[in-house]
Amino acid sequence: MGVSKRILITGGSGFLGSHLCERLLGAGHDVLCVDNYFTGRKENIRPLLGHPHFEVLRHDVTFPLYVEVDEIYNLACPASPIHYQHDPVQTTKTSVHGAINMLGLAKRIKAKILQASTSEVYGDPAVHPQTEDYWGNVNPIGPRACYDEGKRCAETLFFDYHRQHRLRIKVARIFNTYGPNMAVNDGRVVSNFIVQALRGQDITVYGKGDQTRSFCYVDDLVDGLVRLMEVTPDDFTGPVNLGNPREFTILELAEKIIAMLGSSSKIIHTPLPTDDPMQRKPDITLAKSALGWEPKVLLEDGLAPTVAFFRKVLGL
Repeated sequence: MGVSKRILITGGSGFLGSHLCERLLGAGHDVLCVDNYFTGRKENIRPLLGHPHFEVLRHDVTFPLYVEVDEIYNLACPASPIHYQHDPVQTTKTSVHGAINMLGLAKRIKAKILQASTSEVYGDPAVHPQTEDYWGNVNPIGPRACYDEGKRCAETLFFDYHRQHRLRIKVARIFNTYGPNMAVNDGRVVSNFIVQALRGQDITVYGKGDQTRSFCYVDDLVDGLVRLMEVTPDDFTGPVNLGNPREFTILELAEKIIAMLGSSSKIIHTPLPTDDPMQRKPDITLAKSALGWEPKVLLEDGLAPTVAFFRKVLGL
């Protein structure tokens, strides 16, 4: 085991954050989980509450925070369209003010800081698959812009702090991730389909269902984040894509989940949302070479514990 560090995770009770808390506690670190519970759930971190090295603070990152830590993982932000479009102004504030506050903290205490960015910075990509040097194709005034542009601005701030203040930064661009601790009502495609199939409801596919996504199991993703934070030398900043390059159409995913559950659900088609990307697939060449990272969990293997989690949550 390496040296024990004090690690702050913003958004620590969210889907990704809760898994990251568990992983870092398991590695022997002191973990401070910060969340305002807008989309994070106390149930996600309940199993960790008795751990002697785990601490929880209710706090909104749009306000400054004064703590002493060695590393910061900045995950705080609603990440599903239903949640980030519910209060778009607050979503932008969380990305931008949150980044400013966490970067300010990192600068004061000389901590290393990682930004959980997103594949949404690529928008509806004109390049496929997406490499880190692609600048993206984003509508700055559309309904998704609060998230897309908020995250793009956060990346800008991270690199300006790096250039101007020599701050040690890491930027991960996270592609579609799934697994236990997802919220039932988050509107993401994996949770939507599983919940609908378990309840025997119609499965709603936007458009023809020929748009593609790449699905990364949460354990693989968390491993990528930790590797990025720990990789030496520190001057490797990213941005680096983290995701599973295996590509599926939305229709394929729906059919796979129906078959897996033996569900009686029928697939129905509804209109495409505004600015919904048609293709999403990471190029992970950089992650492989710089981090020695690539996802290991197949979609079929990751869906099983995810389905089990939703069965328990729904009491089925």
